[in-house]
Amino acid sequence: MRIEIWADVVCAWAYIGKRRLEQALADRKVAGTGAEVVWRPFRIDPTAPDRATPLQDAWRDPVVDAALRRCAPDLSPAGNRVRVSRIAAEEGLGPPWGAAWRATSHDAHRLLHLARERGGAAVQGEVAERVMRAHFVDGADISDRRCLGDIAARAGFPEGAALLDDGAGDREVRELLLVGAARGIVTSPTIVVGDRALAGAQPPGVIADFLAAGDGRRVVPEEVRRLRWAESLLDRNDPLGALALLEPLLGTYADDLNVRRAAARGYFHSAQLTRARDVLEGVVGDAPDDSYARLMLGRTLRRMGEEDLAAPHLKMAVAMTPGFA
Repeated sequence: MRIEIWADVVCAWAYIGKRRLEQALADRKVAGTGAEVVWRPFRIDPTAPDRATPLQDAWRDPVVDAALRRCAPDLSPAGNRVRVSRIAAEEGLGPPWGAAWRATSHDAHRLLHLARERGGAAVQGEVAERVMRAHFVDGADISDRRCLGDIAARAGFPEGAALLDDGAGDREVRELLLVGAARGIVTSPTIVVGDRALAGAQPPGVIADFLAAGDGRRVVPEEVRRLRWAESLLDRNDPLGALALLEPLLGTYADDLNVRRAAARGYFHSAQLTRARDVLEGVVGDAPDDSYARLMLGRTLRRMGEEDLAAPHLKMAVAMTPGFA
């Protein structure tokens, strides 16, 4: 059974959730299942600066203050920090406890991805533990590549520092962030097994029950999953993200009508109208009875100021599917 943890290493609940997952995996209902734990990236603070700033200064930022209030609406940010510290202590984390820096976690997520790619799940898990301990217990700046390089070496992944300096893992982490968004991951941490998700750092018993239900995922080809994720991002108004996920399919499955339709939607909603027109004219040529493609082509031509060319396509689309009127 593969257990995915979609989490941000600068999220205190991710570290608390890690401890609770470890307890859940020791439960007799789950023990012996041969579970593999895989860490996936999530960003709770996408606006964190590339150069870390003291967290005390960040707490005076209205944006950070608002984010903390959303995390615990019934508590002040200061009260929430006290609550999280108490819960962390109950899980054996600290003292001391508390991050010292507002730091971007992008390179840390790159390191985690590379650790699994090069060393497997066990090495990735060790890196995750050391990164979060550095951030929350040691007060280290985990956006500093020297810090991450030292963590990698102590975790048994000595090549990690050089890989980070070479830019390795950047594209993969950015794509995984899109995949997480497409799959509806909105909470750090979220535990995913197959097609089921458990959001938040739930108590060990709840996690154990969730894991005991097993992996009921249907086996779906990678290209189908990628297309579905792209369509999900289109539905979530992220056309550029959808196009990024579609890019490999546009090379390998360039003749597939579903791939071309999704790409056309991405181009249209990101105002790449010439590309949308080119794709849609090809789809309509290959599938003249595709009313939705005709509707999209008509709307694209209209946005391009080609009303005379748009009108016949729009009229035909409505004739075939009256609901388009």
